[in-house]
Amino acid sequence: MPGHGVKKWTQKRTLIVSEGSSITSGIDCVGLPVSLFKMEGSNVTVIQTDPGIFENKVLAEGYDKKCIFCRIVNHEMDTELLHCDEDISCFRDIKPGAPHHYLVVPNKHVGNCKTLRKEHVPLVKQMGEIGKEILQKNNVTDLSDVRFGFHWPPFCSVTHLHLHVLAPASQMSFMSRLFYRLNSYWFITVEQLIELLNSKEETS
Repeated sequence: MPGHGVKKWTQKRTLIVSEGSSITSGIDCVGLPVSLFKMEGSNVTVIQTDPGIFENKVLAEGYDKKCIFCRIVNHEMDTELLHCDEDISCFRDIKPGAPHHYLVVPNKHVGNCKTLRKEHVPLVKQMGEIGKEILQKNNVTDLSDVRFGFHWPPFCSVTHLHLHVLAPASQMSFMSRLFYRLNSYWFITVEQLIELLNSKEETS
C-alpha cells in the first residue's frame, strides 16, 4: 500500500493497515483485528492482538492446538510421518495391536466418526486407500488378513478422526482382537461407516 510498509511478526502474518495519518486499529492478512500497533515511518510493529480471536480462527481453518493428532500432522511432535499429502497423514500407533499398526488421519481437524456427514464419504474412502498403500509399502501383501476401522464414541481416546490399520489380523493378541472386534458396537469398519454415511441426507 502506498506510504505504508508491512512487517512479519511471531505468528508469521503480515499486518495490513489503511491510509491515514492517525491509525489506532488494523487487520492482519488472515483477517484478524489488531488492537494496538505502532508505526515508525514505513515500518509497522504489532504490539497487541487478541489471542482468543486467533485461536478461533485457527480452529475454523481445521487446526486444534489441544489435539495431539493436529500437532503431529503439523510437525510439532517428533512422530515420524509415514505418509503426508495435502489431505491425509499416516503414522504408527504408539500402542500397536499388531505387528503393523498405523493411524491414518485427515490433516484438518475432523471430529470422530459419529460426527461425519454424507459429504465425508470421499474422505473416508481416501483414508482407506492410504491405509492399503502404507501396508503395501511395508511389505504386507495379504490384504485379506488385515483389520481396518474406527472406534465409535465414546470408545475413542482422541476426537480427531483416525483410521486404525492393523496387519496381520491373524497375529493380533486376544486383547487386540477384543479392542478391534468386528461387528461390535465400539468398532466400525470403513465399509460400514461408508454405508452409514450414505444413508444420511446431504446437508444444505
